[in-house]
Amino acid sequence: YVYFTAVDGANTLMRFRVSPSDPNRADPTSGSLLLSLHDRQPQYHQAGQLAFGPDGYLYVSTGDEGFTSDAVGNAQNPNALFGKILRLDVDSAEPYSIPPDNPFVGRADARPEVWVLGLRNPWRFSFDHATGDLWIGDVGQNSIEEIDRTSGDQGGLDYGWNRMEGDACYKPAAGCSTAGLVRPIAEYTHALGCSVTGGFVYRGASFPVLRGVYLFADYCSGAIWGL
Repeated sequence: YVYFTAVDGANTLMRFRVSPSDPNRADPTSGSLLLSLHDRQPQYHQAGQLAFGPDGYLYVSTGDEGFTSDAVGNAQNPNALFGKILRLDVDSAEPYSIPPDNPFVGRADARPEVWVLGLRNPWRFSFDHATGDLWIGDVGQNSIEEIDRTSGDQGGLDYGWNRMEGDACYKPAAGCSTAGLVRPIAEYTHALGCSVTGGFVYRGASFPVLRGVYLFADYCSGAIWGL
């Protein structure tokens, strides 16, 4: 499964089969299109992480597609596929089917692919293989980078963008409603970097002191932290 920005700017999800002669090489002639997302706005904040969850479904992150402040409101709109993590069943139908327990199934005002919403540019997320928890590094706007964590089986959650940036009000800048929002478990300001790169919970054996620690970094400063 490959997720990339096509030459026309569309967020593109494709499936390739491995070469019959080399299981580590994809057969370039086998590609099939699963999803193509193209907003009318300028193409920014495209996220781009793919991961199979503990439930076997494919999770796909999408950015809000806005240049600044998500002016068109994609992240808070459940009827838009931008500013979300999507959850797809890629085994049961072509090009994919919707898991029956996705949170917005059956709602006329929402896309059934949506798993969680309220994200700006979650270009790296991961599952903790020991607990199933979902960890998201969401790139901030001007001031705050955030880390979100929830149980991997909790869909329909709203991580706040663009009502909030990190744990602070963004739109409006003060007095925003935080009702129903999932607050980040960690954040840092642009005094320490400019763009969070989400990582993984370490579950290896080589470094016992790090077992259970979530490791992440900042793209600009190169700093690495653990939670």
